[in-house]
Amino acid sequence: MTTTTSKKTTAVAPVTGTGVVADSTGVVDGGRTSIADVVVSKIAGIATREISGVYDLGGTAARTVGMIRDRIGTKTNLSQGVSVEVGETQAAVDLQIIAEYGVSIADLATAIRGNVISAVERMTGLEVTEVNISVSDVHLEGDDETTDEAESGLAERHVQ
Repeated sequence: MTTTTSKKTTAVAPVTGTGVVADSTGVVDGGRTSIADVVVSKIAGIATREISGVYDLGGTAARTVGMIRDRIGTKTNLSQGVSVEVGETQAAVDLQIIAEYGVSIADLATAIRGNVISAVERMTGLEVTEVNISVSDVHLEGDDETTDEAESGLAERHVQ
């Protein structure tokens, strides 16, 4: 479906099966801009990680896969802990985070929302309708050391 208004045409039809939709900047005299869901997801993930007080993104399973990915030397999944719904001109973002201990979760959520909305809207032209944040854990200082010790002990037990 295409809408024409004084020299500006806006494409609104999604490309089926690819997670690609037209953005709100639309078509301007001879071309269409499409933005994949993964692009919005990465932007939201990076914007979330920029906020002080966010330890990590994702639940236990996603973080375990991320740790394995880190150990074998592949790139960090910037979309971990992020899911998006992208429509023709709008996007909704769901985030699952681990907060640092001692941080005000209410203030943290407000800062994350503001940064994600600003980054996604500025970079894509899509209107962000909501940013839902689920805090799945609180990171305590020393948790990583305990995890690393347990993993190395487990590795030692398997090698005989």
